[in-house]
Amino acid sequence: MTTAKPFSIPKREVWEAFQTVKANQGAAGVDGQSIAEFEADLANNLYRLGNRMSSGSSFPPPVRRVDLPKSDGRTRPLGIPTVGDRIAQEVAKRYLEPILEPVFHDDSYGYRPGRSAIDALRQTRQRCWRFDWVLD
Repeated sequence: MTTAKPFSIPKREVWEAFQTVKANQGAAGVDGQSIAEFEADLANNLYRLGNRMSSGSSFPPPVRRVDLPKSDGRTRPLGIPTVGDRIAQEVAKRYLEPILEPVFHDDSYGYRPGRSAIDALRQTRQRCWRFDWVLD
């Protein structure tokens, strides 16, 4: 390795990722730290996170599990990452999405920007009237 930090992650990118996470709000993760508490020491927290990501030593902490009730009486588990982990995920998303998005097949709808399950159903409905076969 020729450099101390193998990944170049600009401070501005980490700051903008924090702004996105803050705008989305959300509950505290397993560490109990809210967005407001993270923001109380923002400069140090963002510096530490950016440094760890740049050096490749950032590892996600455990995720807090919350059971959401469903209409049939059962529950559905939901994982809530820590604020720092959400920022790290947003940084990774901002880096990877422009690279990977053009590679996806046009008929791929899961977890893609500007696409939803409703769009997939709309497309399926249109094709059901034009074709007599289905590929799954």
